[in-house]
Amino acid sequence: MAWLQLRVNATAASAESIGDAMSECGALSVTFLDSKDTPIFEPLPGETRLWGETDVMGLWQANADMDVALHLLQQQFGQLTYKMEALEDKDWERAWMDNFKPMKFGNRLWVCPSWCDVPEPDAVNVMLDPGLAFGTGTHPTTALCLAWLDGLDLHGKTVIDYGCGSGILAVAALKLGATRVIGIDIDPQAIQASQANAERNEVADKLELHLAGEAELPAADVLVANILAGPLQQLASTIADLVKPSGLLALSGLLLEQETSVKQAYQDQFNSLQVVEQEQWMRISGIKRNR
Repeated sequence: MAWLQLRVNATAASAESIGDAMSECGALSVTFLDSKDTPIFEPLPGETRLWGETDVMGLWQANADMDVALHLLQQQFGQLTYKMEALEDKDWERAWMDNFKPMKFGNRLWVCPSWCDVPEPDAVNVMLDPGLAFGTGTHPTTALCLAWLDGLDLHGKTVIDYGCGSGILAVAALKLGATRVIGIDIDPQAIQASQANAERNEVADKLELHLAGEAELPAADVLVANILAGPLQQLASTIADLVKPSGLLALSGLLLEQETSVKQAYQDQFNSLQVVEQEQWMRISGIKRNR
């Protein structure tokens, strides 16, 4: 069977409503994609998730009357910017899986989907499948953090993954030799995903997972936080307090133009703040001051 796909550009105020309306108009599935290729990270506790500039994609059977669906949508939301296209019949699950291949970060770390052969059996291999929680290694911010972890000697170290998402950074830290890793997130679904990925990689006994604010945390030798610039600035004192003197910090989820504001939030407590860039994104890393 062939399919019809309707892609509508939405706003923060309309994205979810348009998705609901598509379902009411017969869409078999509705997907939200960021139209600027900017990942939507978790909001702070108590905040409302904002979609930003989002494309809402609905999928209909090929014989659906799309004139009626479009009329109903425009009647409710006004003139829409949209694209309609026919999709060929294919094995969509296989096509989706084919988009994810093993990826190497640094000198020794691989992230491999479960359906692929491990390229280097003697390397450090993290087995992780794309899922509901953010973080599969495909985005530059995750790649920057994985490469940073790969370059550290984590043996005997305690690591905090602040905003753990899928758990990819936490699992990688354990696979790279960390003695204790603590994952923190505000989303219970992220905690579940991290737990599942830790079990898949046989490191669940070394991974502690907590919802933000629900546990007293130790100061860590290494802390990595791959979230947005706004939360990183607002949480600067909290994050800094979780790093031991002389401990290491890496911050990502940042666009190049956000460098100055984020640096200013951390420069009083961290020395040697360095920036590494990748595809308009960056990672800031530093060393906690001794005082």
